[in-house]
Amino acid sequence: MRLQVKGRNVEVTDQIRRYAEEKLERLERQLADPTQLELELAVEHNPSIADDHIAEATIWTKGPTLRASERSTSFESSIDQLVVKLERQVQRYRAKRSRRETGRRASANGHVAPQEPNFTAEQLDTMIVKSKRFELQPLSAEEAVLQLELVGHDFFVFQNEATGKTDVVYRRRDGAYGHIEPQA
Repeated sequence: MRLQVKGRNVEVTDQIRRYAEEKLERLERQLADPTQLELELAVEHNPSIADDHIAEATIWTKGPTLRASERSTSFESSIDQLVVKLERQVQRYRAKRSRRETGRRASANGHVAPQEPNFTAEQLDTMIVKSKRFELQPLSAEEAVLQLELVGHDFFVFQNEATGKTDVVYRRRDGAYGHIEPQA
């Protein structure tokens, strides 16, 4: 696994780098094949914010992309909290993956009928407060839902591996998931 430790407005000392490597090794053992891990450390220069040491991590694997962010009064405690959060994400991903594979086997045997999601129109807030650019990943809708859970957002944009078009999965208010397939 390639680990990259970066500092944003802060010098990353060798002691902090070694501490991060030691703690993040635990994740390497739990993940099947992590390819790259990026840890970004920053200090918030605002005297009214007590938890001013921020640790943000992104792990790229052959499967999901895991992201987490934590803040506290020191880098060590931020890294500790970050590792705990990432371990929970890994466990959740592995559990969902095993449930999904079990469901596929049962469906192939004819025991479980797949359910179609119900779609409802939701009112959109048109005020844009942030813009992002990212690379679309070719995934199935089920894999996109796993990514959605891992990043902790309300929606996930992906390239449908079957059609090659851009699709969206989202979390509904009732806890189910929706799938949007735009038509030209």
